[in-house]
Amino acid sequence: MRKKSILALVMAGCLAGLSLAGCSKGNNSTDADSTNSPEGKTKLKAIIVKHSLTKDVGEMKWLTDLEEKAGVEVEWQQISADWDQKKSALFASGEIPDLLFNATANSDFVQFNGLFEDLGPLIEKDAPNIQKMFSDHPELKTLATQNDGKIYGTPRYKGIWPASTASMFINKTWLDNLGLQVPTTWDELETVLVAFRDGDPNGNGDKTDEIPMDFNPIGWDFTPKLLLGSLGLPLSNGASDGYFAEGAQVKNFYVDERFKTLMQFLQKLYSQNLISKEVVTQDYSKYQSVARGSGTTAKVGFTWGWETGDRFGNELKDQYITLPQLKQHADSTDELYWSNDYYYQNYGSNAVSISASSKKKEAAMRFIDAFYEPEVSLQVLFGGMNDTDKGIKDNGDGTFAILPPADASLDPGSWKWTNSFADNGPMYIADALKDKVTLGTDMQNVLKEKAVYEELISKADEKTNVYPQNFMKYSTEDTNTLAMNQANINNITDQKWASWLTTKADIDKEWDAYVSSVNSSGLEQNLQIRQKAYEEYLASLK
Repeated sequence: MRKKSILALVMAGCLAGLSLAGCSKGNNSTDADSTNSPEGKTKLKAIIVKHSLTKDVGEMKWLTDLEEKAGVEVEWQQISADWDQKKSALFASGEIPDLLFNATANSDFVQFNGLFEDLGPLIEKDAPNIQKMFSDHPELKTLATQNDGKIYGTPRYKGIWPASTASMFINKTWLDNLGLQVPTTWDELETVLVAFRDGDPNGNGDKTDEIPMDFNPIGWDFTPKLLLGSLGLPLSNGASDGYFAEGAQVKNFYVDERFKTLMQFLQKLYSQNLISKEVVTQDYSKYQSVARGSGTTAKVGFTWGWETGDRFGNELKDQYITLPQLKQHADSTDELYWSNDYYYQNYGSNAVSISASSKKKEAAMRFIDAFYEPEVSLQVLFGGMNDTDKGIKDNGDGTFAILPPADASLDPGSWKWTNSFADNGPMYIADALKDKVTLGTDMQNVLKEKAVYEELISKADEKTNVYPQNFMKYSTEDTNTLAMNQANINNITDQKWASWLTTKADIDKEWDAYVSSVNSSGLEQNLQIRQKAYEEYLASLK
């Protein structure tokens, strides 16, 4: 399933009558027992929307230490699934806790006007760390500021992540076993995939257990949409719902002729049984588990993912190499691109919000600001710097090292997501800290593997060919229009790419009618709205 958080807006009216367990009491009580603990700490209520792997946050020593330092005692409600559905009812009720971590979107501030506190004055008064972050990176204040000039959620900044979300991987051991060269074009890739299908490249005597190509559904990150860069299409920042910028114009690849070319290629591969039969329906956990094979026997030949250890597990990761972008044909003259995801990977909005009805806003902001002290932010991302959490080692000389997992059964990425807020937390990894941190083996490997894309990524002009979705803001009317239209658009595009892939439909014959239906379902209007927001963003850079 694609991520459709913006579509939760249209559900608010339907769900307003529902209740969310644990939230119905609100947070407006002013009695002494609910305001202060016996130790004189301010009691706060908070929701955190966390990763499904993340353990009970009450078990994180770095977090309990932070509460102690900030003089607060937090009652945490932890959400790991279905937040987009749950929040519509909660927000519509008007009763929300003091703090909301990783729980709000720009569209919520528009839809539920008045529910969230303007943090600007609180930041000026009680948030020196956030002030420093805004001074160092003014674009983060721009990111956090809504159309009405107010800040309802604090941003996050890492700066140490690569500019590419996905890498393209191929099993080099399989290539070697079959005497094949690393492919450099779509044509060569097809030849390799046929050999993977027929040649028993994993050498277990079973010619039916190999999956030549596997990917997530196309709306996700780890998909063949990356091959659009073979055709000169400059994807960027996750290409959410297909939107991208080219020549300072907002476009959508689902109605681009280059998408038709890609789908024709994929249909050809699928018809030859070169693509997993589950690509349309499988969830991410299935996608990951299949690629991890059976012991030292790999099952997948060619695919996309974050990093080899994360994608294939420790036993199989050394069989795979990162594949540079492919040309379509040996004589193709199209400019090559790889998706430029630097903003997507390193900048985030709405890490924490505060209820407008909270009676303890100053204490809440004091607690939020504590997360933005750079060394604390490291712990938010990688786990605690103590003997209990075992996430980071303080070398005592101003430098730090990310520790390997204390649980040897977990890879570094899973360990991080288990023991910290990870990418979902409020953080400011200051640029001055970057050279003082020795990253874990997984991140060292990520940076090494993705280096093959750096030249192509750097070619994308930030003012013409990079689509900065997380920096763009919309009015109430435009937000609602975008959501309604996108629901209609996705109904068509999701069904059509799946149908084209898995049948022998004549894509050329159906293309014009398909494009017309997508445009008339609301895409043309959405492109106009997004173009206006994009131009306003570009103007803010001057």
